[in-house]
Amino acid sequence: MRSVQRACTVRRSGMEIIMRNEKIQKLVMTGVFAALSYVVFTFLQIKISLPGGDATSIHLGNAVCVLGALIMGGLYGGAGGAIGMTIGDLFDPVYVVYAPKTFLLKLCIGLITGLIAHRMGHITHTSDKKKILLWTILASAGGLVFNMVADPLVGYFYKLLILGKPAADITLAWNIASTSINAVLSAIVSVAVYMALRPALQKTGLFWKIGKDEGRN
Repeated sequence: MRSVQRACTVRRSGMEIIMRNEKIQKLVMTGVFAALSYVVFTFLQIKISLPGGDATSIHLGNAVCVLGALIMGGLYGGAGGAIGMTIGDLFDPVYVVYAPKTFLLKLCIGLITGLIAHRMGHITHTSDKKKILLWTILASAGGLVFNMVADPLVGYFYKLLILGKPAADITLAWNIASTSINAVLSAIVSVAVYMALRPALQKTGLFWKIGKDEGRN
């Protein structure tokens, strides 16, 4: 009886160590994704100047949010992308007023993507490539469609309070166009990169089982 209890204690301790190590790895990777999203958003964007000193841009920062959520789960992935892009806003005199909006919306991209990919699709608990691809596409689309709708709308009302209604009206159409382009580009890139990276992550020990298995294939 004692040997059984000792074995259970050892097993429990081993699981706690594994979970602790996984959490540390995810925190480190969150920092990596924050740096990546900052670089992609800040240095690889195509900025479009708008009337009234405002601007919008074509960029792949949202792809980093989605990719992080697919790899690490919605909270860690969304936080990494949100932190990086918010820092990018804070260092840009044009975008600095939008930093709170950026953090909230980019975090939501990750949370929605993670919800669909891991809580509904369970992509880390299956080896069926077709199922993985399907749910990866659906998850990416879900997060980015949310942003495609929410970003212009939240931005519009945000600008009403900060810039005044004329500026909000002028920039709304441009924001809808740029956000739609960003959504399409980010969906393509995030899905392609995740499917290419997944085998390498499995080999290097950076592939984490997220969510409950529930016997799915």
